[in-house]
Amino acid sequence: MATPVTPDVLPHMDAVKAALEAAGLTVYLGGVPTASGWTAPDKYAVLYPDPGRAVRDSLADERASLDTTMQITCVGGDVERALWVAGRVRRALAAPLTVAGRICWPPEDLGGPPVQRDDDVSPPVYFVPVQYRICSSPA
Repeated sequence: MATPVTPDVLPHMDAVKAALEAAGLTVYLGGVPTASGWTAPDKYAVLYPDPGRAVRDSLADERASLDTTMQITCVGGDVERALWVAGRVRRALAAPLTVAGRICWPPEDLGGPPVQRDDDVSPPVYFVPVQYRICSSPA
């Protein structure tokens, strides 16, 4: 009997981050740095992955496929910069991801709310969270 393939969200997160960086974006994972003296760039993306779920592939209860959602918060010093980041994200995730040992579907753009202003930081920034559904199965 073959050893079941357990899907792992981390290689998928790494593939999303790599695709965004290849599109020329500065990407942070789970938030921005909080170190003293850190200065935010005028536009960047913050990736918030969820753990995903192993999906049943057969009646034998083999759960080798992955279904996960990743939120990418697009941040800019003004509305146009935040939307510019969102556009770059959309282009970067238009093709299937490359994850070793997996067949990935093209990420599904789930959209997000309108651009919002964050006055809790100084200077204020504009942000728009967009979500993508990421699915894969064993190769």
